[in-house]
Amino acid sequence: MAVRKTGNKLIGDNQPVYVIAEIGINHNGSLENAKKMIDGAVFAGCDAVKFQKRTPEVCVPADQWNIERDTPWGRMKYIDYRHKVEFGFAEFDQIDHYCKEKNIDWFASPWDENAVTFLEEFDPIMYKVASASLTDFALLNKLIATGKPIMLSTGMSNTDQIEQSVKLVGEENLLLAQSTSNYPCLLEELNIRVVSTYKEKYPDIPIGYSGHEVGLAPTLAAVALGATFVERHITLDRAMWGSDQAASVEINGMYRLVKDIRDVEQSLGDGIKRVYESEMKSLKKLRLVK
Repeated sequence: MAVRKTGNKLIGDNQPVYVIAEIGINHNGSLENAKKMIDGAVFAGCDAVKFQKRTPEVCVPADQWNIERDTPWGRMKYIDYRHKVEFGFAEFDQIDHYCKEKNIDWFASPWDENAVTFLEEFDPIMYKVASASLTDFALLNKLIATGKPIMLSTGMSNTDQIEQSVKLVGEENLLLAQSTSNYPCLLEELNIRVVSTYKEKYPDIPIGYSGHEVGLAPTLAAVALGATFVERHITLDRAMWGSDQAASVEINGMYRLVKDIRDVEQSLGDGIKRVYESEMKSLKKLRLVK
């Protein structure tokens, strides 16, 4: 059975769906915004919040450093903007304490090897590999060395690339998510049935869904198809500055999503057809031929 222990919870078959609120960089460099989104995730009933961590000089190609762009803080070089939205040790230290105080898990997607070293200072429960990093074998090896569970998102990746990364990481410590890397993503490109494909192909790996669509229904469909964890970006306001905001879910929407996920879980049942005691009154009253 595909189950992984992360922190104090189990993720996998026959377990409650593990709901991740992806804060990412939707905080726009504001610790106050980040804490408000953590509060929102707690209110919604999410199991975890997730951040991202980059070393800008590593993750931004050198030829883009000095390209100027308009930002909420005025016009600035792209490399300066990347630093502006990046949390350092002091911010993550507060995030770590705040999440413990609020009793919610947190972890992050490191985008480079230096970011892994940085995040290890906080001993997160697991790591998420962003779709863009699926073929970064140096990063994967750095994550493998931590011994923590690895959640691998598979957007913009073909079957061969996914198989190579799964083989490298190893199935015993891996969680795999269907995803399409477009923000927001067109409904016809979500391809949620890949959840079923993965569950058949990798029966020993917990399979989940990382969604970037507008709306909630596709995420619920993923749960109905057997996703054991789901991840959606959370935001205070979808109109806020940032490339991920439009594909995010506001706090009240996240509350509805979690509630509906729990309703779907209860309604799926075990697949064994039976006559319930609650049906007996209707059976006696309505069935003419017994």
